[in-house]
Amino acid sequence: MTKLTTEEARKKFDELRHRDGRVDPRELDEVWAALDTVRAEDILGEWRGSGFDTGHAGSAALEQIRWYGKRFNSLLDVQPVICTDEDGNLYSNTAAGNGEASLWMVEFRGEVTATMVYDGLPIFDHFKRVDGTTLFGIMNGKGELVFDKGQHFYFILDKA
Repeated sequence: MTKLTTEEARKKFDELRHRDGRVDPRELDEVWAALDTVRAEDILGEWRGSGFDTGHAGSAALEQIRWYGKRFNSLLDVQPVICTDEDGNLYSNTAAGNGEASLWMVEFRGEVTATMVYDGLPIFDHFKRVDGTTLFGIMNGKGELVFDKGQHFYFILDKA
């Protein structure tokens, strides 16, 4: 299999995010490998989240808590699980995230990229840049929340 160029990866990412039905994680891994890494300080702000339909149980769990996205206030002040309440107001769901998080530069799959580290869970969310307003995330760490049948949870963040 030939490696995708960054531009091909961006096009494939867009195709996969709009695909009706399941997405094969191997296709997502191929896209991930071709995208550019991103610096932690370059992703500060509020991001709207969504997941890829890979069949991972994390998608249903996030839907159940009405996950909205993530808020990176500073490198050491991150709200990883922003949800909507009954009235549509946003709040940081510290119960679901077992606290909050911070941003670091961490190696994943041989590359150093922006990574969100949860304060109270053995979970790392690694990010790569799709374009100026879109990030591709992979949840990594320990436990069933992260690995469902041995598979990572793949997600999208769009700048709010």
